[in-house]
Amino acid sequence: MSVLHQRLRALPEAQLRGMLRGVEKESLRARPDGGLALTPHPAALGSALAHPNITTDFSESQLEFVTGVHASAQECLDELTQIHQFSYRVLKEQGDEMLWVSSMPCGLPTDETIPIGRYGSSNVGRAKSVYRMGLGHRYGRRMQTISGIHYNWSMPGVSTEQYFDLIRNFRRHSFLLLTLFGASPALCSTFVAGREHELQPLKGHTLHMPHGTSLRMGRLGYQSDAQSSLSVSYNSLESYAASLQEALTKPYPAYEAVGIRNPGGDYNQLATSLLQIENEFYGTIRPKRVIFPGERPLHALRERGVEYVEVRCMDLDPFEPVGIGASTMQFIDLFLLHCLLIDSPPDSPEEIKALARNQQRVAARGREPGLRLERGAGEVSLVDWGSELLREFEPIAVALDGLHGGSAYRDALAAASATLANTDTAPSARVLAAMARDFDSSYVGFTRAQSEQTRNRLLALPFSSDTQAKFAALSKASVEVQMSIEANDSLPFEIYRQQYLSVERLGVSGKRTPAHA
Repeated sequence: MSVLHQRLRALPEAQLRGMLRGVEKESLRARPDGGLALTPHPAALGSALAHPNITTDFSESQLEFVTGVHASAQECLDELTQIHQFSYRVLKEQGDEMLWVSSMPCGLPTDETIPIGRYGSSNVGRAKSVYRMGLGHRYGRRMQTISGIHYNWSMPGVSTEQYFDLIRNFRRHSFLLLTLFGASPALCSTFVAGREHELQPLKGHTLHMPHGTSLRMGRLGYQSDAQSSLSVSYNSLESYAASLQEALTKPYPAYEAVGIRNPGGDYNQLATSLLQIENEFYGTIRPKRVIFPGERPLHALRERGVEYVEVRCMDLDPFEPVGIGASTMQFIDLFLLHCLLIDSPPDSPEEIKALARNQQRVAARGREPGLRLERGAGEVSLVDWGSELLREFEPIAVALDGLHGGSAYRDALAAASATLANTDTAPSARVLAAMARDFDSSYVGFTRAQSEQTRNRLLALPFSSDTQAKFAALSKASVEVQMSIEANDSLPFEIYRQQYLSVERLGVSGKRTPAHA
């Protein structure tokens, strides 16, 4: 019996049943012509600062939907669908905007015209906007308009050390998720205006990579030359926290040149360090912990350990009404459980560099026949490595279906195996095929039509008056919460900024609980 089988059989049923997941999903608001909507965040959606389910990401034009924590993929999908239904109704009442269903953005205006998220006059609200101003100065606003799905996952009884074991394995194997679920092989040329790139032209304003899977996760996506100098180790919470603390506290010359404020006194960014705050660190997966109001994420991790992981490499699937389907969630469950159950040797600076090269290769060329990836001292075919992993998922799928009834996990695995065997059925290939077949190879034409179809489909679904009233009440209450926060603020913003960013707020290295209940 393999080590994986032994560890799987040793898991108590209650622990497997206790698996939880939630989703954060970003989408740009777009006009009917496929351009970015420049209108403010709709008032009927409530306060972007305080609403539990509906906020904005980088841009005022970029909605972010957040589900609660759910015991099944279907329950999670149901809540995400309801959030979409309510939001589409609000958009319909105020005009003809729609949600852009692809990860790479719609037609973008000049960089400085892209509106940054606004969160009111409170210190916490101003800090969120200043942070986004800093992102704009550092990376350009266009890059920040990329949208995706974050999948938050936990299982009871998993220690901080075990979560880091999982994270290391996830980073080794995430090429499989990009191959199977990447859905951003093409983009509108407005996204790369003035930038060097390796993309090949199609018709009009469309650029693409013929075998690309996820441009969002490649060189043109959430990447940064500055951050590439960071070699963050995931061998332990201590090594991870130490890497981040240095990046959060050590001045970075290029950002020192930008300065905290401009000559007129307006804020350019929160800090001149390599990272302004923890969230600026880009990665395919993050260790996370629910934080207390005003608490720094790194402090929460050091004090109380890892509570869940946040998977960050999933593109929006334009063929799924809410960007992700239950089957994809179930596959991620299998993937993460496998990462947890197999051996996880320590990482090294050499491996970290190799994993970055693998990610770039798969993002740009993941469906290329015969593509090989670095593994250990040699190379292996992507398809062979992926097939090996999928075979190892089989007992996990059987165990979860045995627990929950039905065949959902085995079906998700079978679908993934079929996609790996014929990558023409992967979302990235389907996007290019649909563009060529019906839209004269236009990325904006395809996504605009898909966005309209998705809007109509979601508006046509049943939506009870009780559910409508529930979301309307949440929006109203969120505005009241924001007003209360603003009324109770007395500290000058500059003092608030300095206190929040002080090194003392990052916590003490080594102090934490070993696991969460």
